[in-house]
Amino acid sequence: MAVKHIVIAKFKDEISQEKIDELIKGYANLVNLIPPMKSFHWGTDVSAENLHQGFTHVFESNFESVEAIAEMDDRGQIGMRCSNVWH
Repeated sequence: MAVKHIVIAKFKDEISQEKIDELIKGYANLVNLIPPMKSFHWGTDVSAENLHQGFTHVFESNFESVEAIAEMDDRGQIGMRCSNVWH
């Protein structure tokens, strides 16, 4: 069963655009490192309704299973890199 993993984020104000770009590139590369991760997409908020509640980015990863998401979490691939850059 395919599973979507969605993260909505707001980066801290002091984080540069270059650092954000570096993190996104690293996140996207996980598709090459974690075989059960099948795709990665991201974008920024463009809502006309202004309902974003301060969140600026959304990240969507598709995995083969819930267990595959746990594999990514076990490796600390995302949390360790991002815990100090977003709220």
